[in-house]
Amino acid sequence: MEKIGFSVPTLFGLEGPCADEMRRLGLNAVRAADGRVTCIDALAQIPRLNLNLRTGERVLLTLKAFPVESFNDLFEGTRALPWEQFIPRDGQFPVKGHCLDSTLKSVPACQRLVKKAIASRLGEKYGLNTLPETGAVYQVQFAIRGQTAALMLDTTGPGLHKRGYRAQGVAAPLRETLAAGLVLLSRYKGRDPLCDPFCGSGTIPIEAALIARNRAPGLNRTFSAQRWAWLDKQLWLDAAEEAMDQEFQGEYDIWGGDLDPEAVALARHNAALAEVDDIVRFETADACRFHWGGLHGQVVTNPPYGERVMERREAEELYRRFGAAWRKLPDSWKLFLLSSHTEFERTFGRPADKKRKLYNGMLKCDLFMYGLNQKGKEPPHG
Repeated sequence: MEKIGFSVPTLFGLEGPCADEMRRLGLNAVRAADGRVTCIDALAQIPRLNLNLRTGERVLLTLKAFPVESFNDLFEGTRALPWEQFIPRDGQFPVKGHCLDSTLKSVPACQRLVKKAIASRLGEKYGLNTLPETGAVYQVQFAIRGQTAALMLDTTGPGLHKRGYRAQGVAAPLRETLAAGLVLLSRYKGRDPLCDPFCGSGTIPIEAALIARNRAPGLNRTFSAQRWAWLDKQLWLDAAEEAMDQEFQGEYDIWGGDLDPEAVALARHNAALAEVDDIVRFETADACRFHWGGLHGQVVTNPPYGERVMERREAEELYRRFGAAWRKLPDSWKLFLLSSHTEFERTFGRPADKKRKLYNGMLKCDLFMYGLNQKGKEPPHG
């Protein structure tokens, strides 16, 4: 099988940045859709995608899509797929998935049926009544939308947001893929100062440092497909070598501050695990007294929303005070601030130059952008 379909789920709003990443990797037929990006390329791209993607959630192989109107259609369509090409006789093949706008509404029933169909096919091919499932994991996923079912294999394992540098976090941590997306949407390239005055456990500054250094975010972790016998292990070594060869070395001005000394200590610990502690600084600091001596730079931040962490009125007062501090910075500074608070602009004291809808978990948020008109620059629309 020379070419295969890839599907990379994303948080809603990050499809464009993820598609841009995949195009920069040189992948073919890249297309962005709601909540995912697809492409068609060689199986050899599995390591490169897993190692390099910053905004994708996982890398799925799309094995087959077929029409379904009944449970029998789902069983027969699943059983017809040559699973023996992918799953060895001792392979574990757990099944999970979802149904949307389909007559097949029961997800547990669909899971059982897909599992039964795969087991029937593999049992026949391997001459076994009972499959041992003691080997590597081949996570099967199905997606039933309307009258079409798609069957996929998850090459990643734990989601791509698990970079390996954050063993623990603070209350309401920001997912690493979303933090990277915020930095990419700000068009940060490593040349100007970047600050996060609400840094928490340091995710935004750490992702900014990885981007500035062009360091592949997956280098310090493992992936499910590394244990798959049919995928040449040399491909993983080659992809890692390629990624390391493309890293930059330089001096960068990246800073994170937080009012909580324990959060700052944790941020420093996480930066060390990410191997960027030499280019990121963290300090205990009050965001409402935020100031910076430079004439230009950008703030990328994720303050409390008034949900989960702080009460709504406390958040509004925080926004008022931070807005006052922000207005003291030179006009050349840019601000990219994520919040779900519906009254953010009013309490901050100024309407955003531009807004972009994003999701932080299940929370619908806006990325509020300020200072975009300097030198005629705006962030990408993708």
